[in-house]
Amino acid sequence: MAATRLELNLMRLLSRCEALAAERRDPEEWRLEKYVAALEDMLRELKKQSSKPAPELLNEYSRKVDFLKGLLEAEKLSSSTEKALANQFLAPGRTPTTTKERTPATKTVHLQTKARCTGKMRSELLGTVYRPTRRYKSQFFFPLCSCRGLTSDEKQSAVELDAVLQHHQDMQEKLAEEMLSLARSLKNNTLAAQNVIKQDNQTLSHSLRMADQNFEKLKDESDRLEQHAKKSVNWLLWIMLIVVCFIFISMILFIRIFPKLK
Repeated sequence: MAATRLELNLMRLLSRCEALAAERRDPEEWRLEKYVAALEDMLRELKKQSSKPAPELLNEYSRKVDFLKGLLEAEKLSSSTEKALANQFLAPGRTPTTTKERTPATKTVHLQTKARCTGKMRSELLGTVYRPTRRYKSQFFFPLCSCRGLTSDEKQSAVELDAVLQHHQDMQEKLAEEMLSLARSLKNNTLAAQNVIKQDNQTLSHSLRMADQNFEKLKDESDRLEQHAKKSVNWLLWIMLIVVCFIFISMILFIRIFPKLK
């Protein structure tokens, strides 16, 4: 179904908000907050329309609007620690807003914000100069060893902190790989169990059909045996009657032929 005019305007404004969120803004910047409020109104109107998009697409729009709203609320917090904690609970969008994007812009904004908060926390903790760069996965701060007038203990602390953070990052990557491996193993086990259950169902169905056929055959043989038994009883009865009659007639003839002795 083709997108309505309201949905197109929502997508354009959402793309603009994502671009503003990715930029470094002044504290007095007010456009993004107004744009997000307008996005909420447009999303409510879109949900009320009869020709609204699919539920999955509406959920994705809501997810991105909630992310931008939470991002603005996190920026209003006072300390860097609270900002970093609030950013941890934000959920970016799963799909790109426009076809030009390779990855969702909200996901990129989320990573940039987390890195910025982490860099500020380290600079506040160690007294370093925070200088964000444009490259992803680069250092967002200059360690103490690059600053002048610092003691060797401070430099050693900065190096140790770098090693600890790198260790935690490696652990997170290893944990993600293990979770992915477990998910694949669970999927394979589920498919194998599904195949086994399917084969068992087929075997059970075949056994039930064979049992029904055997029952029908047993019933037919029972009827035949019953009829055969009835026939055998009738013939035996007639034979016994004939034998009794023969004996009775033979006795009468014997008495006639051989008179009684005086």
